[in-house]
Amino acid sequence: MGANKRKNHGQKPARAGVQHSGAATALAIDEGVASAPAFERTWRAETLSTCPPPLDVPEPAFKPLDDHWCQWIVDQALARATPESMLAAVTEAGIDPVQANGYIGNLPRNPVYRAAERLRDRHERFARAMHHVQSLRQSAPDYGHVEKRSRVSRDEFLERYVRGCRPVVLTDLARDWPAMRHWSFQEFKRRYGALTVQVQASRESDADFEVNKDKHRRETNFAAFVDRILTTDSTNDEYLTANNELLRRPEFNGLLDEVGPLPDFCNAAALKNSAYLWIGPAGTRTPLHHDTVMLLHTQVVGRKRWRFVSPLSGPSLYNDFDVYSPVDFESLDLQRFPDAARVKVLDVVVEPGETVFLPLAWWHQVSSLDRCISLSFTNIDVPNTFDFTKFTN
Repeated sequence: MGANKRKNHGQKPARAGVQHSGAATALAIDEGVASAPAFERTWRAETLSTCPPPLDVPEPAFKPLDDHWCQWIVDQALARATPESMLAAVTEAGIDPVQANGYIGNLPRNPVYRAAERLRDRHERFARAMHHVQSLRQSAPDYGHVEKRSRVSRDEFLERYVRGCRPVVLTDLARDWPAMRHWSFQEFKRRYGALTVQVQASRESDADFEVNKDKHRRETNFAAFVDRILTTDSTNDEYLTANNELLRRPEFNGLLDEVGPLPDFCNAAALKNSAYLWIGPAGTRTPLHHDTVMLLHTQVVGRKRWRFVSPLSGPSLYNDFDVYSPVDFESLDLQRFPDAARVKVLDVVVEPGETVFLPLAWWHQVSSLDRCISLSFTNIDVPNTFDFTKFTN
């Protein structure tokens, strides 16, 4: 118990002929060779010199199959992709092929997947029926042409276009409007230049600018906004749209006094709460979507190009979210959207003074060919409220 007592930290002294364990090696490393007694420094040094260094643990060769890739496999399987093609794709993406192969092989026995197959088959039967009806409609000689008409009576408009669900351009609806004589960019700047207005801005940097429209709301001085329009050749970056609801503001009520007379198939008394102003440069775009109401859209200044697609062609438009389609008929990508090759697109340029009628549920894509001032209104004198989230009588 005296001076000969050594500090052993709970470990027994090493004995000759005993092979030292990894724990002893770790202890030697933790305590340090220099601080040990002489007889221990010898065996610790030997242990450290003879113990091989730890092996580098290689990174896994493949990434695990996660929820994203599981959903991708299900989507592809429901689209009738072969197991071999799915496995090749996920392996090329660096996913564990053993996991992927097991998941693919088990799909037919998965009750959730079998339920999804039944829904797919039901959808496909419905889609094929719609396709054949649409093919019959397209066989009409004049189907591919959007009519431009004048002097259309109430009865004909409601029967042929509203209930007949077909687009038309009315060339004389706005002929006598004071707006056609008074509205211009400079006049708007003179009247309202000092006011602050809300616009959709920074759209060019967002491929889903329409879906994300609430994120693109910006306040700007109206005069500065008009100046940017007049000094820009073509851009989709800034646009005052129906979503900005400029005409709900009392400062702009006077504009509606210059709209009219309206035809007898419109409810003039309802104009105030159903009219929307659009102001923007050439180059603005509205991506492919369908509205949940019918509307009329008048070009006061400038031209717009409208592309229409029948609602019967909806199953070919990859409508995975709300009322929007990712298909772009200005630059059609058939590798991503091969079914869109079946779609018949109706194409028309709406000139200043002309009004286009958008029938219920028709898909449409719009681009401004010039700097434009436009007015849309939904006060057609028939029931015009539809809930696309459920069936109603």
